[in-house]
Amino acid sequence: QVRLVESGGGSVQPGGSLELSCAASQPPFNSWCMAWFRQALGKKREGVAAIHSKGATDYTDSVKGRFTISQDSAKNTLYLQMSNVKPEDTAMYYCAYGTWWGPRCDFPTVQYDDWGQGTQVTVSS
Repeated sequence: QVRLVESGGGSVQPGGSLELSCAASQPPFNSWCMAWFRQALGKKREGVAAIHSKGATDYTDSVKGRFTISQDSAKNTLYLQMSNVKPEDTAMYYCAYGTWWGPRCDFPTVQYDDWGQGTQVTVSS
């Protein structure tokens, strides 16, 4: 089991930027996907961005061109760079890890087994 700890959440004004981090307790192994999910109050959890062990990335349409997912293998850390944020980006953000042998980390095909505790992002003026 991989332990995941998110950080970097907070309050930001519309149009601003924020970077989330997710530290993993051990290096990922085999073929894998890591992803960011979010859940707004009263809404279902949705996949935001995912990265494959071979480097392919996938984004939900609402964040394409604004968010960037990346991973630093030397630090065992996953990142989500959020730019031009909007009020509708307000949510609890979770990172997740799962072993996956497919070529891409398509939502909702991949099953994620390990989850962090979440970090709150609030976009408000």
